[in-house]
This record gives sequence, C-alpha cells and structure tokens, in this order.
Amino acid sequence: MRYRALVDRAMTGVDRVVHLAALAINKSVAAPTESFDVNLMGTQHVAESACEAGVERFVFASSASVYGDPKKLPMSESDGVDPRTPYCISKLAGERLLGFFEETRGLSWMALRFFNVYGPGQRTDAYYTSVVLTFLRRIANGDAPVIDGDGEQSMDFIHVHDVARSLGMALESDVSGVVLNVGTGVSTSIRDLARILIQHMGVDVEPVFRPRAVLVSRRAADISRIRDVLGWQPTVDVEDGLRTVVDEFKAELSR
Repeated sequence: MRYRALVDRAMTGVDRVVHLAALAINKSVAAPTESFDVNLMGTQHVAESACEAGVERFVFASSASVYGDPKKLPMSESDGVDPRTPYCISKLAGERLLGFFEETRGLSWMALRFFNVYGPGQRTDAYYTSVVLTFLRRIANGDAPVIDGDGEQSMDFIHVHDVARSLGMALESDVSGVVLNVGTGVSTSIRDLARILIQHMGVDVEPVFRPRAVLVSRRAADISRIRDVLGWQPTVDVEDGLRTVVDEFKAELSR
C-alpha cells in the first residue's frame, strides 16, 4: 500500500475493493510513523487509485477502537469517538478520507467498524483477541490463564464467518457514505472467556488474576443500524465460535 505504482497495478480491471490491510494496534504504538504511513497513507493510495480506476464500490475495514473507552453500552455509530492510538486515529481518518473522495470523486463506499474479530486462522499478535490463543496455549500446557485486573473487562467477540458475511453484503449494497458496527451486541468478560476455553479444552485449571491497567474496560456493539441498512445479523454465538478455535488449536497440537 505504501507504493502507489503497485497499488495502481493491482487495481487494473477491478470493479470492487475491500480494503483490509493495516498494521495492528500494538505495532502502531511501538512504531507510530510506520503505522501512519501504512494505515493512513496506504488508505489514501488505495482510495485514490480506486477512483482513478473507476471502481464501483469500496468497502473499508474500520474498527470499534475509534470509540475509545465507551461511556455507555451498547456502542452506537452516533456516539462520540475517542481514538487512543495511531491505529485508531488512522482508522477514523480513513473513514473521513473516504467521505472526501465521495464528495469530490463520487466514490461509493461503506466502512465497517469491526469489534473483536476471532476465529480459525486468527493472528497471534492482535491486541484485543490474541488473548484467546494466549489462554489456549497456557491451558494446553496445564497452566492457568493469567487475567489482567479482575477479569470483568469485556469484549464483543465477532466470529470471522460473520465478518466475511458483512463484507460480502456491504459490497453488494448500493448505500454509500455510512459507517456500520459489526459485532454481536453481546459483552463477554475475560473471566467468562477463560471459563469457556477451559471447558472446551477439558482441563482442570483456574485462572490467575494480576493487578494491571487495561486499555478498554468494556465493549458491546449496537447493531441496529447494520440490521436496517444491510439486513445483516450475527449467526455464530461466542460459545460455538470459540469451539471452532479450540478444535483448530487441538488439531494443530496433534500434527
């Protein structure tokens, strides 16, 4: 994404674009300049190239992290935003940038604010959901999951299958210039996450708690807008979804 000529080459003959590429939150904190170069200037390159190539539809992967630590649950697209890291700032700026290209170049776009995406094949360095694999590795070794704080901090875990469905529906929609939450509307505490994973792994351990500050204390998406706009709603609940991750993890251990 940093090299415009390569982006232009990739855009040849393309009529629909899904822009997912970005450096993750923890990387952005460690390397802010590189993060803005990839996440913001990269989005600028992809969006401008799409306009010049006559792309009919542009879907941007934004993030619930633009909200910061919410003042209320569930979190709505009409709530205020408070991005806290270069990653979050660049995601919000990406949304605004697409609005600029719609106004000046007629780009048809939609931004999806993903909550805590998880599922088979997930990355091991994702700030908010790497906890799943971290817990699984410890449980598999017979060690207790270590939870920061009291474990009552929560996430809205959305399965990658439902995320993929939202992207497909956004590509097919003719609604432009909107941002939509993609989550379940269910807030799952880290304490409950550990319980579910221990149960699925069939290991007799209890989590250990350690005092430590957390970046975001709670999350749950208001998904009424995406239901209205796209007719989308989640189909995988967290218990079943985490079982798919555990099954893949066990299969890898047995190889």
